[in-house]
Amino acid sequence: MASAEVERVRVSSTKPPLPDPSTKPVVGKVRQVDGPIRNLKLSGHVGFDSLPDQLVNKSVQNGFIFNILCIGETGLGKSTLMDSLFNTSFESSASPHSLPSVKLKAHTYELQESNVRLKLTIVDTVGYGDQINKEDSFKAIVDYIDAQFESYLQEELKIKRSLATFHDTRIHVCLYFICPTGHGLKSIDLMCMKKLDTKVNIIPIIAKADTISKTELQKFKEKIVHELSNNGVQIYQFPVDDENVTEVNAQMNSHVPFAVVGSTDFVRVGNKMMRSRQYPWGTVQVENESHCDFVKLREMLIRTNMEDMREKTHMRHYELYRKKRLEQMGFTDVDSDNKPVSFQQSFEQKRSHHLQELQQKEDEMRQMFVNRVKEKELELKDEEKDLHSKFDKLKKDHSEEKRKLDELRKTMEEDIIEFNRRKTQIAQQQALSSSHHTLTLGKSKKK
Repeated sequence: MASAEVERVRVSSTKPPLPDPSTKPVVGKVRQVDGPIRNLKLSGHVGFDSLPDQLVNKSVQNGFIFNILCIGETGLGKSTLMDSLFNTSFESSASPHSLPSVKLKAHTYELQESNVRLKLTIVDTVGYGDQINKEDSFKAIVDYIDAQFESYLQEELKIKRSLATFHDTRIHVCLYFICPTGHGLKSIDLMCMKKLDTKVNIIPIIAKADTISKTELQKFKEKIVHELSNNGVQIYQFPVDDENVTEVNAQMNSHVPFAVVGSTDFVRVGNKMMRSRQYPWGTVQVENESHCDFVKLREMLIRTNMEDMREKTHMRHYELYRKKRLEQMGFTDVDSDNKPVSFQQSFEQKRSHHLQELQQKEDEMRQMFVNRVKEKELELKDEEKDLHSKFDKLKKDHSEEKRKLDELRKTMEEDIIEFNRRKTQIAQQQALSSSHHTLTLGKSKKK
């Protein structure tokens, strides 16, 4: 261990001689004096070599989180492989083939091994590859991954954050299940992995590898790697910068994609019960490395590189998403002159720009309101003019109608007067005629 307390002493000709090396150095003080530099040995054990133990104890106390995304066509054995990987039986139901679109279902489980607790989230893509038009099959998956990044970002941006208790649902690894056709990747596989390689750690695996012979399987692997390379798809590479796992990870990188077989059945092999698949021609042992790569996948995924996947998810994929989102919000680290800008300055600039946009929109809305009012006033004036013209016309028609009625009334009054006159005249004539008839009758009787 390097020296923890160093006292720097420079001695000139006018200064007293160097102190006795056996004297105890003053810890934490640095004296700048002319003369050579000497290193003093520790007088006792400091104890910061226990920091790794403290970190381990803290991590074990808090528990760990790991999120797996399983992508593959219905019936490729995604749920069975998850049961085999974690040696348990997760709840799962058969997925129909008639879904109109891809849906993602997430299930979270609390697992414990020895004194280590793991909160495991398994996300399944229900209906993937079942549609006739598979053009947008990847869209629901990309949206889900971005939604988990956005949820974590919003928690980070809060004034009162609680990241220690926040349930981190960001996807740490994507197991992409490839159909064991032996004829290379499908277009949907290449398109989906190309859309996801900058958002998640992708590990391609060949599902139900017991349906292909060893010779065909090796050619199939080579063809998959060649197609991924030609299409620029970046898959997860096991890290080789750690001396403890450099050799094994470098060897395992050459085995990708892993050819796996999963099973929930146990078959007695010799004196031991093992996960196996029983066929009429023999037994496929899931944990036998000569039969499939299941053990290699489990070792790389869970035992060796789980923490590296969590770290790469946070440091690479999430940071890339965070950078894009903050740039969309208008935040930047440098100004137009490529000089560093603090977050506060960037916020003030964004706020000023936002206020200017609001003021501009307010002015536009005010001007639009004024224009609408003017247009409405013109419409009202036109309608008022029409109403006046209609009123004048109605008034004129009313006057004309009144004149006609007056003339008709005058004519009727004249007719009534004439009628009464003639009535009176006729009545007089009848009275005269009646009196004359009476006189005539009297003269006849006298004779």
